[in-house]
Amino acid sequence: MISFFTLIVSCKKSDRVVDDPQQGTITIAADESFKSVSEALTERYMALNPNTKINLVIKKEDMAFLDLLENKVRVIVLSRELTDKEKQAYKQKIDMEMQPAKFAADAVVFVVPKNSSRESITMEEIRKELNSDTKNIIFDGTNSSNLNFVAQKFNTAPAKLKFSIISGNKNIIEEINSHPDKIGVVSLNTISRPYDKVSQELRNSVKILPVVSKNISYAPEIENVRSMKYPFTRILYFITNEPYYGLGNGLIRFSCQQLGQIVVAKEGLQPYTIFRREVQMR
Repeated sequence: MISFFTLIVSCKKSDRVVDDPQQGTITIAADESFKSVSEALTERYMALNPNTKINLVIKKEDMAFLDLLENKVRVIVLSRELTDKEKQAYKQKIDMEMQPAKFAADAVVFVVPKNSSRESITMEEIRKELNSDTKNIIFDGTNSSNLNFVAQKFNTAPAKLKFSIISGNKNIIEEINSHPDKIGVVSLNTISRPYDKVSQELRNSVKILPVVSKNISYAPEIENVRSMKYPFTRILYFITNEPYYGLGNGLIRFSCQQLGQIVVAKEGLQPYTIFRREVQMR
């Protein structure tokens, strides 16, 4: 009987395959605003590690965090600072110290129709519009990263702001020309890919507004994102519920190291880690 029981237990252990950075299947989640860079990183990682399968789920930032707490996903991408209550929930549910892994600088971008007379927008104007019943500013939905970040920037809660909704960053850009008085809010990553035809068509179909802060105008260009002078620059980071060095942490390490940072740069975003290149002249 003892030998039989031992055999059963050993079979169960051998049937349980624990993922590691080179093999396994996991699911991760990212807001639609970060879809492009998240896809690029996961696809590159799987190409380098053909025995891995990373399923990328696109959902609102707040919903992704809840899925992480319930162990429905292994890794999520965030841009805003978590609240003290959320950090406490992570500690209680996951029972781990949170270690944000920063990998890119992105930005929230304000766009208007191509024929709009508006050439820029001030921080004060944005604040005023977000408290106006006209609801001239359009976000891609509640619980989204763009709304969360802007609300946090103005030290308020998303529920206290007044705005219109068009679902999806791409849809906002495609439909903004039908709303001449509106101001769309999208992610830089939606329009940042320099060699992607769709991304550049979206970028060229609207007018991108510089943001004026303290009487200085800053366009959401990579130089201003790198220096974080553009007022709505945000840092993208991963958090995970994985307590060991598995596939989730393998993806995170890859994304934060040189190969992953090259992918980030090709997406038209600012890599968080800047690697020096030394050239020997002869």
